[in-house]
Amino acid sequence: MSEGNNSTTMSSAITIEDVQNLVKKKDEIEEQIKAYYDVLEDQKGVGMTGPLVDAEGFPRGDIDVYQVRNARHNVACLQNDHKEIMQQIEEALYRLHAYEREKREKDETQAKAEALEQDLPLPHPFAKVDAVTPGSPASISGLQVGDEIFEFGTVNSLNFQNLQNIASVVQHSEGKPLSIAVIRSGKKVHLGLTPQRWSGRGLLGCNILPLQR
Repeated sequence: MSEGNNSTTMSSAITIEDVQNLVKKKDEIEEQIKAYYDVLEDQKGVGMTGPLVDAEGFPRGDIDVYQVRNARHNVACLQNDHKEIMQQIEEALYRLHAYEREKREKDETQAKAEALEQDLPLPHPFAKVDAVTPGSPASISGLQVGDEIFEFGTVNSLNFQNLQNIASVVQHSEGKPLSIAVIRSGKKVHLGLTPQRWSGRGLLGCNILPLQR
């Protein structure tokens, strides 16, 4: 399989429902095998290996030779199918467990990264949101009054000089999403804000004040 070279793709491509469907197919195959074994048992218990000819070499007259041969053939085919489906179930379980292990490790890594980030000192904000008009691009983005901005597109704490820096970024980004990072209630919050025309003034619909540095 082509996906065998990519463990992430392979492991994430399986779900518990997939495994359940495979088990259901296995059960159906086992039921079919049992049905054919019942047919063979009805034919004088000839089974899979009993003779189909009499002592003189003629087809036995006490059984339906064609039905026995057909049942034996189907059993052999179904046993191959059963072997294959068991291998698929084994592989699916392995892939499912691998995916769950990957997800658990990823969640743990993310949790550690988030904890580490919270331990880091907060960046220095350079501006504060003083007002947000309901229904404006700023409001839709989730920007709130009191948010302290430390990133506004390409503007950050290191290169900010005055509000004209922000105005310039906004004018050159009409219709394009900007990455905004603010401090809210002592935590960093990342937002996406797209400057655009709306029913009110300007492209944002909010008032931003510079902070004393």
